[in-house]
Amino acid sequence: MKIVVSGTRPTGILHLGNYYGAVRNYVRLSKDSDVRGYFFIADYHSFTTHINPTELPMLVRQTICTYLASGLDPEKVIIYVQSDVPQIAELYLLLNMLAYKGELEKVATFKEKIKLHNENINAGLLTYPVLMAADILIHRAYMVPVGKDQEQHLEMTRDYAKRFNNRYDVDFFPEPIAYNFGEELVKVPGLDGSTKMSKTGGETNAIFLNEEPDMIRKKIMRAKTDSGPTEMNSKPSQEIQNLFELMQIVSAEDVVSHYKNAWDTCTIRYGDMKKQLAEDMVNYLSPFREKINALMQDTDYLGKIVRRGGEQARESAEKTVSEVRKIMGINYF
Repeated sequence: MKIVVSGTRPTGILHLGNYYGAVRNYVRLSKDSDVRGYFFIADYHSFTTHINPTELPMLVRQTICTYLASGLDPEKVIIYVQSDVPQIAELYLLLNMLAYKGELEKVATFKEKIKLHNENINAGLLTYPVLMAADILIHRAYMVPVGKDQEQHLEMTRDYAKRFNNRYDVDFFPEPIAYNFGEELVKVPGLDGSTKMSKTGGETNAIFLNEEPDMIRKKIMRAKTDSGPTEMNSKPSQEIQNLFELMQIVSAEDVVSHYKNAWDTCTIRYGDMKKQLAEDMVNYLSPFREKINALMQDTDYLGKIVRRGGEQARESAEKTVSEVRKIMGINYF
């Protein structure tokens, strides 16, 4: 059985980029009978940016609902909350003894975050890759679906697994591999002209899976464009390329072809293109929105899923930590 582990910080309802960058692959992996999937809500990770405690419960529930609405089946995979598995914190502590300050300070995402949040450079931010390693190694995972921005962290997880095995002369932790179905991941562009849809780029940059139709229309109609093509068959600007990429996700092939031909012949009308894209996006996201809204009302069902998932995750985690303690000599009597 191949063990797969991945998690999502509880930032609320996920956007279209989150779905294509991660959750869609979770669902595809979960349908493989040879895979045992552990998918968690990374609430410990959220504290590196001092999340509001009054908002956290709702954000966790929203993230769980998004998992379920996207197609993750709790009968086939284990869905749990990170903080419900205390063994993760213990392994995180022990792995910190194998992590070096210099290597952590060189992590690209750490450098980026201290520029953005230089008033909050906490130890958790520095040791984020160690906690991520604990999340993965706690179940002795074989595969980890990750985006491009997490590849360095996964490489560090492999380093810690190797370091542990070498230090204690064992072959205990596997070295997990990145997994994306052997194909290029779909990157969903932002509405502000950026190449990646991101919540940090502002609410107007991203389209969320439970977005109301009127808000979808407003956001797309306000999407950044240019003054239009000046010569036939020219290369679109990044802003227009983004609109075409979004169309390729939600629109029919003949619709995409129509507007590409209009671009090539300098007859394109951005207003018409945006209206078409908005309606196609509304239709595409309607099933997600309806499922998420229904699930948010059923807190008993959500609680049942994470309690059962927590029990299953703790059972797996306890086996790992118990063995790690023995290997490290933490068995005094």
